[in-house]
Amino acid sequence: MIRSVLSAALTLTLAMPAGAQTLNMMRSVDAPHYDAQRTTWAPTSDIVNMIQDTLLALDWDGKTPIPYLAKSWTVSPDGKLYTFKLRDDVSFCSGKKFTADDVVYSFTRLKSPEIKAPFAWRAGNIKEVRATDPYTVEYELSEPFSELLLQLTMFTNVIHNKQSVEALGKDYGIKGVDGTGPWCFVSWQPRTEIVLKRHDAYRWGPSMYQNKGPVKFEKLAIKIVPEDSARVAAMMSGAFDYTHLFPQQFMAQARAAPMLAVQDAHPNFVLLYFGYKITRPMVADRRVRQAMSIAINRAEIAKSVLLGNAEPAFTIVDKDALDHNPKTAGVIKEDVKLANQLLDEAGWKPGSDGIREKDGVKLAPKVYFTANANSARVAEAIQGYLRKIGVDWRLQAWDSTIAPSKMAEQDYEIWSVAVPYLSAGDLMNIYFDSKNIPTPNRMNWKDAETDAWLAKGRTALTPEERAAYYGMVQERVMAEHLWMPVLNINLYQVTNRKLKGARPHMLYGNTFYKGLDVGF
Repeated sequence: MIRSVLSAALTLTLAMPAGAQTLNMMRSVDAPHYDAQRTTWAPTSDIVNMIQDTLLALDWDGKTPIPYLAKSWTVSPDGKLYTFKLRDDVSFCSGKKFTADDVVYSFTRLKSPEIKAPFAWRAGNIKEVRATDPYTVEYELSEPFSELLLQLTMFTNVIHNKQSVEALGKDYGIKGVDGTGPWCFVSWQPRTEIVLKRHDAYRWGPSMYQNKGPVKFEKLAIKIVPEDSARVAAMMSGAFDYTHLFPQQFMAQARAAPMLAVQDAHPNFVLLYFGYKITRPMVADRRVRQAMSIAINRAEIAKSVLLGNAEPAFTIVDKDALDHNPKTAGVIKEDVKLANQLLDEAGWKPGSDGIREKDGVKLAPKVYFTANANSARVAEAIQGYLRKIGVDWRLQAWDSTIAPSKMAEQDYEIWSVAVPYLSAGDLMNIYFDSKNIPTPNRMNWKDAETDAWLAKGRTALTPEERAAYYGMVQERVMAEHLWMPVLNINLYQVTNRKLKGARPHMLYGNTFYKGLDVGF
């Protein structure tokens, strides 16, 4: 086994471009494409944030928007009009000059029906985005959006070059992407490798970095290496400089390895959860959903499966996140006896094989998840717990490049993802607004009060009002047990010790973000 792993690492080493001017990186999963406006997928965001820029950047504290393509802004008293003053020294990788017209085009495209952007809400309810001169944008909303500046740091809201989008058509984000970021797109071989090159003209890095550009490497080669053991061996052998999502079970070895540096991303909010598609008869009863959620031992899963590299999650929103509602902390109380009682009350009785049945149907929900190590091992652990109460989870793993499309088919009772988020409002608006049915609101949760509270939280003009309404949403969805929160995943960055300046960022689980200070 060791020989095969080392052989794999050697093969990967030989495949990498030679020379100190190439930064060699690994990631465990790939994305379906790299068009930021057409996806919610975190593996897309990693690359997008390297090659494209947003109007604002997110500071290291995870909550403060700072100038980026927009050097300053003002907000009207009613919270509806934002006026952005843009930098005049920015260009795309193609050489095209960046102007206000690119901002107008990008948000017009984001809101177009043809794109069907699942994260379009992150830009607010736009009335009009207009260029009043080449470097001034008036961003007018139909209603206030309490987190607009924060959301404008997200990958969904990067600025696109119209010429690139129209020239590539359906291949945009597949065969090419033009951006103003510190790295330029070169090529993508799905499930194999992404190659980027230095944007030599880049000089407009945000203030959070010491180096404002260009980056210190000529090339960035990113290998897709799904096998945990191969990634570990490659880092230990020095074949790679950087890896994202280092296998949790090997984190202790990484911390002890003299050639590696491990850094925690703080703050960090990444929730691993299992969601229930409540329109499917098997999980339509709230008692069934609650029974599954309280029958597992999260502390054991965190310790035995993730080896202490995660915290048990008993609420949907992390206690340290903006607008967390502490009243939700007592909703989930692990209790196997009560779980069995709830299933009995719901009419699911144990069959001859121990699996519960009702009306001739076994309680065997189909469970979809992405085929990465954390999700797979956690799903298997939960499967073991639930068999003890007569529930037989039927697990189906999907490669990350096709998982979104398979989940969009709706043919399952339960699904799982690990979702990074910025705040309670960020998470709630993504998943629980009925406008987002069927994705990312895969629960098919349609509730008038939830929608109304979300709307009031989004349009709040004070932090207190926003927190109150988002707190109501948390109480409602937790009481309905729409999700089984399992773990708050810790986020790490593992690098070769010779690599300097690699500080992990938490934005949507990115860690690398722009990489401007990274060098040998």
